[in-house]
Amino acid sequence: MKFESVKESERHEKLGALRNFSAETLRCEQAAALEEIARKCRFDAVLMTWVAGSGHPAGSLSSLDIYNVLLAALDLTPENCDGPDHDRMISSHGHTSPGVYAALAGWGFFDRDDAIPNFRRAGSPYQGHVERSVRGVDWGTGNLGQGLAAGVGFALADRVRGRKPRVAVVMGDGEQPKGENAEARRIAAKEGLSSVTALIDFNHIQISGAVEDVMPTNVKSIWAADGWDVLECSGHDYAELYAALRRADASPRPAVILCHTIMGKGVSFMEGTNEYHGKAPSDDLMALAASELGADPSEMARMRSLRDAPPPKGRAALRIAPSLDLGEPIVYSASDKKDNRSAFGAALADVASRNHGVAGRTPIIAFDCDLAGSVKLDGFSKKFPDRFIQAGIQEHAVATAAGAASTAGVAVVWADFGVFGMDETYNQQRLNDINGAQLKTVLTHVGLDVGEDGMTHQCIDYLGLPRNAFGWKVVVPADPNQTDRATRWMLGEPGNVCLAMGRSVRPVLLNEDGSPFFGEEYVYRYGEIDILRNGEDAVILAMGHLAGAAVEAACLLAARGIRTKVLHSSSPQGAGRDELLSLLGRGPVVTCEDHHADTGLGAVVALHLARAGAAVKMKNLGVARYGESGASSDVIARMGLSPEGIAEAVGAML
Repeated sequence: MKFESVKESERHEKLGALRNFSAETLRCEQAAALEEIARKCRFDAVLMTWVAGSGHPAGSLSSLDIYNVLLAALDLTPENCDGPDHDRMISSHGHTSPGVYAALAGWGFFDRDDAIPNFRRAGSPYQGHVERSVRGVDWGTGNLGQGLAAGVGFALADRVRGRKPRVAVVMGDGEQPKGENAEARRIAAKEGLSSVTALIDFNHIQISGAVEDVMPTNVKSIWAADGWDVLECSGHDYAELYAALRRADASPRPAVILCHTIMGKGVSFMEGTNEYHGKAPSDDLMALAASELGADPSEMARMRSLRDAPPPKGRAALRIAPSLDLGEPIVYSASDKKDNRSAFGAALADVASRNHGVAGRTPIIAFDCDLAGSVKLDGFSKKFPDRFIQAGIQEHAVATAAGAASTAGVAVVWADFGVFGMDETYNQQRLNDINGAQLKTVLTHVGLDVGEDGMTHQCIDYLGLPRNAFGWKVVVPADPNQTDRATRWMLGEPGNVCLAMGRSVRPVLLNEDGSPFFGEEYVYRYGEIDILRNGEDAVILAMGHLAGAAVEAACLLAARGIRTKVLHSSSPQGAGRDELLSLLGRGPVVTCEDHHADTGLGAVVALHLARAGAAVKMKNLGVARYGESGASSDVIARMGLSPEGIAEAVGAML
């Protein structure tokens, strides 16, 4: 079966008038043209799963008319989809990828001969859930309940950039109970994001059966209660769909359309059942589907034969490097009583002030979850209230929204306590990594330094969790001066960066002559190891605020005649193996960190040593159990991380 080029037919008067919802109503001949495209795409979606032997065909069929009318009416085309300026179509239920790919191919975003035979094939961009490597896909989803938050992020980024493209989020009815959806709904309503339209594929079926049996949810009421316009239509009637979308487009509020659909629409044995929610058809049933859809059954053999050809290459998703004047560093002296989080807040406000309103500079926006004063976003919020997003205590949606916004031409900072910004939202941060986001997550109140808050709030895995991803950079600065430099570096650095710090006031690290170690000439370089003191008898390698304790421990050891080298690594993941091994020498080595002793700095060092086949006597000091509630200095000391505890560990090794 050969397809007419929809790219060419779009220029025809029948469908071209629908772009940007220009036509007031859908005419019969336009509906007929869309139905013909959908018929061909339905066959392609089912054929895709048959060739792969797996996938989600039935849900793809119930959503396909929604995708089809959106591609007809949105300003999303093969010509503009690779840049930052276009309407967006997000598939929150990313398992309906066969429907997404079939519709995009039908509208000319890529060749169907690339997508169909290479669906769910290793090395192919056409993965089992939608990914940004496919043209026309702006956010990789699949973990249900995250698409709406991504749409909110795109809309917020566009607003700051002075644009208002449409954001259409297609969702499944089974994902409606998810908490992240509720969070995203409230953010969209509070921020007045009228450019966002959600479309729910309401087929009443999910994997385990009827949605009303699995988890009853009054979908209409919950959206209305959160301040959205609620519309309803048939999800298979193009005139109704187009009219509802046009009403939503004109609404002064965000709108949701309940699209009543039939699971497996168009294929008899898939209609109204959950059997083919996640199962491909057999050969005989595939042939039956081809017959029912008026397709050429010889396409089955042809597409299967194409699976032996080399897989196609996907696109490199757009990553816009920030353009910012990072300014001159603030230098704190020994007399300054400053915590690292305050140094971060001052640096952020300074960089934002330097770039605000300057042509060609990247806009900076900041997200907060009801902690602005504690995470030191208050200075930014007062200067730039229109670029400060107060989202309340809704971390899951914020993590996704901030990540999505960071791919849309703005620099994004999200500051939160460690247990909320990384532990609680690990899945969202993992998907930010997969999507190639450029989010700057600032974690305050990490480690035992939270002290009195106790074990529930002592984030002790702020390095260990991002180490499980492949693109995150993590920075744990030692003092306010290094925090200032690291903040400026972070804002200009592409990709995802996590800046982690404790709560307490920390003394400025000094050279032996009393000058600031991270003074005016210091430039932050990711992965670089700082040599705080020299010595030949032993090595202390610290991370973050324990650098100060390590220097004090070296002084205690010096009184015993032990000359200790003190090193600091603010970014263990980025440390070069050769430099590290050279600085450690033959040991003995004590690593110390306000972090889980087996998953942070010490683990990175041990891995480097093991891979190099180096035999170095080493002891890892860190958090060995959940901490207690008390003054941070006492809690840290009881974990053996005070200057005295560190010195004792070095002495014991000698």
